[in-house]
Amino acid sequence: MKSLLLTLASLLLAATARAQWQDVSYTFKSGWNAVYLHGDASYTTLATLFASYPEVTEVWRWNPNPTQVQFTDSPQIPSAGTPEWSTWKRDGSVTSLSQMVGQSAYLVKCSSASPSARAIRQRAMPPSATWVRSGANLLGFPGFGTGASSPTFSSYFATFPAAVAANTKVYKYVGGELGAGNPMQVFSTATERVDRNQAYWFQSAVVGNFYAPLEISPSNSNGLDFGKSRSVISVMLRNRTSATVTVNMATEASLAAPSGQTTVTGPVSLIRYNADDTQSAFTSGTQVVGPQATIEVKFGINRSGMTGSNFHASLLRFTESANLLDVRLPVSASTTSMAGLWIGDAQVSAVTSKASYKDAQGNVVKNAQGEVIPSPGATTPRSFPLRFIIHVDGTGTARLLSQVFMGTLASAGNPVGLCTKEVGLKADSKESARRLTVTHLPLDTVNTTGTGSVALGSSLERTVSILHTDPTNPFVHSYHPDHDNLPARPVGSSPKLANGVESYTITRTCRFAFTTTPPAGTSATGWGSSVIGGTYSETLKGLHKDTAGIAVSGTFILRRASEEAALTVN
Repeated sequence: MKSLLLTLASLLLAATARAQWQDVSYTFKSGWNAVYLHGDASYTTLATLFASYPEVTEVWRWNPNPTQVQFTDSPQIPSAGTPEWSTWKRDGSVTSLSQMVGQSAYLVKCSSASPSARAIRQRAMPPSATWVRSGANLLGFPGFGTGASSPTFSSYFATFPAAVAANTKVYKYVGGELGAGNPMQVFSTATERVDRNQAYWFQSAVVGNFYAPLEISPSNSNGLDFGKSRSVISVMLRNRTSATVTVNMATEASLAAPSGQTTVTGPVSLIRYNADDTQSAFTSGTQVVGPQATIEVKFGINRSGMTGSNFHASLLRFTESANLLDVRLPVSASTTSMAGLWIGDAQVSAVTSKASYKDAQGNVVKNAQGEVIPSPGATTPRSFPLRFIIHVDGTGTARLLSQVFMGTLASAGNPVGLCTKEVGLKADSKESARRLTVTHLPLDTVNTTGTGSVALGSSLERTVSILHTDPTNPFVHSYHPDHDNLPARPVGSSPKLANGVESYTITRTCRFAFTTTPPAGTSATGWGSSVIGGTYSETLKGLHKDTAGIAVSGTFILRRASEEAALTVN
């Protein structure tokens, strides 16, 4: 049953993988080898994975079992049909193992020594190693390198000494048949070096989560997975040693995805948050971590270059000054859909003046044609906020709204969603609903008149008409006889006066130019996913006799209030 569950889990992972890929090379000796996969290779079957490596005849996966009694003189001998082992044999006689999942140890049997290193493409994974049994842990560790530059066992486990204490035993596989010489006991932990690609047996009566002297823990269990909307991910660096270490961090490109997996369009453009919370583009850097200290490093993402339905992926590599570890965290992000509800403010900071320009003596100045010269300057003493609500549906159509309701809808199934009028809400659920409004637009505005779209680097234009009879028209004063649009002496049913008699129809052309980077003084956190904005401009006609209208401008910021693409227009 356990093997079946592992197989089903592997199939699920393979079906949904959106990954950051790297090749890891293994050199197999004739006979039995022990390897550790720090990354995941469950995207394909073992038969396909080793199709080009015919010398690989068997693969055994170790399934840690905390109820297993500890061994005494030698490690566990593989035995098919036991819950501790899942097995694949090339001849098809045993198939309880079908794929190689990550952060796991395997025994690989070869009919002959491999003539060269065998590369296995893997999906990068955050490091982990749980010591769950008393006496039989088959584990691998993300040490630095595989040769003379790799750390010794004694230095690597200095902060976790129980693993290599005098009363414990460590074994490694050296090739050949299983027996007294394979696996071989490691007697000198001061000279034996940790090979990051090998798995080792530990006869250690310990329980813990040790995998390296420096622990690297992202706030997201999948690594730096920004998805479609995540803005900031923290990585905790915990130094278990008594010495100060300098952690080196650098981005690396992902390899091409294997057949059947999501195509990697390009790398993820990372941003690092500095100590003063400012942000800067990141490709490499360092972080000093004091003895037995923990430091938080925050990373963001620049989504400006991500367009279309794309998946971006890369790797973030961590090494440190003592060359004790080498960890690659997966980094990924998907193109953000603009669909949903956006709300925010335009800050109007410039208005074209229509007042006449006067000289020092107070005389109105005219040009050669006798036309009054407007007063120079357009900057306002301080900005004026204008609230806006924009909804973008699944087809990309943007609607400028004067109000929207968020709550349980009255439609069939009573889904939680968005509607433009209160009547669209379920009657007994209104107390939990929210109403968002814009007071400077006509009531019940649902406007799609105009051009453009909501997207970084694009612009949206919407034209709103405020009728001369509309209560929001600034010329209309319901209780003032000169601005109520009613004749002084009622005739018949007292029809409304025509446009231009007591009030005027106003046309507002609102333009939103979405920039790929935030306006000056605006945080870049979430830009392009949960926050968008840019420059705002508007032309108002009907407020002044000048037919060119009044132009205003400034900046605007919109924040995503909902990712719901459906809008019920009542």
